[in-house]
Amino acid sequence: MGVHLTQVRSTNWDYEISDAISFLSQVRYRYFTYRSCAVVPAPDLGRDPPDLPSEGGETPVPIGPTVRRRRLGSELRRLREAHSFKLEEAADKLGLAASTLSRIETGKAPTRTVYLATMFEMYGVDDPGQRQVLTEMAREGHRKGWWAVYDDVLPTGFDVYVGLEAEAAGLQVFEDQVVHGLLQTEGYARTVMTSVRRRQAARQIDRSVELRMERQKVLTRADPLKLWCILNEPVISRLIGGREVMRGQLAHLLEASQWPNVTLQVLPLSSGVHPALNGPFCILEFPERSDPDVVYTEGVAGHAYLERDSDVRACAEVFDLLRAAALSPADTVELIGRMAGDFA
Repeated sequence: MGVHLTQVRSTNWDYEISDAISFLSQVRYRYFTYRSCAVVPAPDLGRDPPDLPSEGGETPVPIGPTVRRRRLGSELRRLREAHSFKLEEAADKLGLAASTLSRIETGKAPTRTVYLATMFEMYGVDDPGQRQVLTEMAREGHRKGWWAVYDDVLPTGFDVYVGLEAEAAGLQVFEDQVVHGLLQTEGYARTVMTSVRRRQAARQIDRSVELRMERQKVLTRADPLKLWCILNEPVISRLIGGREVMRGQLAHLLEASQWPNVTLQVLPLSSGVHPALNGPFCILEFPERSDPDVVYTEGVAGHAYLERDSDVRACAEVFDLLRAAALSPADTVELIGRMAGDFA
């Protein structure tokens, strides 16, 4: 039985107990999930899906295109490595750039059917059932998420993050400059957007703020995302948007801190040096153990996704150290309350 990354943490989410399941079981389970829970009806492949229960008797959870692409990419990478193809060699046989195949295998780009058919031949995928499942996964991965209507204001590559966030079960965040987007008020978000996107027109800023507000629905949906957010103390003391905006933002943080799926902490300046001095990051966790955690980081120069086990483990350890050094949730509420009074 493999050990999942989150099992090394001092505190785990309640769903972080995994069972070892075979590759075939995973593929059959995913097929059932895709056919049962897709937002848009799947293409008719000529026969009904097999009558299979989900692992452990649990109800399959709906999944979106971003996670579907990641799952397919993971399977394709496994098949390639099992047949001893190097990335560059496989890409050359497919007539693709190595970077393009890498994006397919990491789920950042969808897979065309014509490429998939060639991969079946290269990787010796002869079983009709397995071919059907993988083809279905590729088709589902081409579907658009709700965020696609905001393509005109999404920074390059940020659609991947929005998709992962929308499909995640848990999010662990450290922010050292501003309140995390999922906890921002509209006024605060508008001020931040106007400051960092100085060349955008007012209409684009409006749509960017609208997108941010839509993203926040993951916290109030029927099966809400579990958010553990640590804010550096300057985040709650920096005047952004004027006193009225800051009062509203801090009041919203106090409200959100009472939600059962939100844990909020402040890292006080008195804690001194800490292991995240190189900037903010977040760890996205997913309902299924077959979907590995992802670390997302961003800065002035752009953003990055870290998916190697060693990178994710390192960030998880840093987050554990941060929450140990941060104020307790109760003391955090008291401090934010005092700060709100200062902006009165």
